[in-house]
Amino acid sequence: MSRRAPAFWQSRSFASAALLPLAALFGLIAAARRALFRLRAVASVRLPVPVIVVGNIAVGGSGKTPVVDWLVRRLRESGYTPGIVSRGYGGRVEGVTLVPPDGDPALYGDEPVLLARITGCPLAVGRDRPAAAQALLRAHPDCNVIVADDGLQHYRLARDIEIAVVDEVTLGNCRLLPAGPLREPVSRLRSVDLVIAHGPLSPSLAAQIDERPTFQMRLEGHELLMLGKPGERRAPREFVGKRVHAIAGIGRPERFFAQLGEMGLDVVPHPFPDHHVFVSSDLDFAPDEAKILTSKDAVKCASFAPADTWEFPVTATIAAGAAEIILEKLSHGRQTA
Repeated sequence: MSRRAPAFWQSRSFASAALLPLAALFGLIAAARRALFRLRAVASVRLPVPVIVVGNIAVGGSGKTPVVDWLVRRLRESGYTPGIVSRGYGGRVEGVTLVPPDGDPALYGDEPVLLARITGCPLAVGRDRPAAAQALLRAHPDCNVIVADDGLQHYRLARDIEIAVVDEVTLGNCRLLPAGPLREPVSRLRSVDLVIAHGPLSPSLAAQIDERPTFQMRLEGHELLMLGKPGERRAPREFVGKRVHAIAGIGRPERFFAQLGEMGLDVVPHPFPDHHVFVSSDLDFAPDEAKILTSKDAVKCASFAPADTWEFPVTATIAAGAAEIILEKLSHGRQTA
């Protein structure tokens, strides 16, 4: 399943304004739903272990997957045994299931398979996030903390810590669906435990966050891995001066293209919609020139990628202090709400 954001989400155009009545209705429903859970008129499911939610307030990619990877690494370093739950967007799984690291992205979803592979954590997917977490804990009773990927609006799963990942570009015109890309208003960021900013925040947005602890994130990569030859690695400098084809089906492909260009590569960009279902013909071009994929796309293309196709894995570097806030909140025990 692929999705491409409407162009009018990036401006306060007539097309966006025409949808404001529907956006207002969406906002009322979202606010009422959240209030029902907050007032416990509708019950949330509280697990026997702490839950950390990593999510965002907008449709589209903001960098959540690298943040989840970073988070489970910090948790492990502090003695925790984390597990991950995800909806499994783009997969075909019905109900709840555990995801193997070598799972089929078409079945389980691209992001869950990537997270299972890079983290080595037990991972369960399912639309019902509490049921997925419960299944994971039954299968892995040693897990003592659950990280919920993209679960900020899934209020049925009670949470102890909320982390919002914000890429201001993805907020577009800052209007609610369907007039804009927001699932919840910007004011929602004032209630999370911390904000991780993927890129600089404007003064106006920073002011709206109302002094929430905010930490900058950057994505860094240092080598390229050849698809089909796990042991074949090269430094990006080996591609400098050569024309390469960069293929990305992520929320903001232009960020990936720019990162490669900043390393001195002569990049020919090939953007696809987020969660694009790749087929071999999508990579069937320029047989004599290298092709470079994001890790999220590489898991989907590994079985049919032509020769000279490379993955560029990145990891999140997050400003000092973010992990300490999370660990301190965990050490202070469970929230009652």
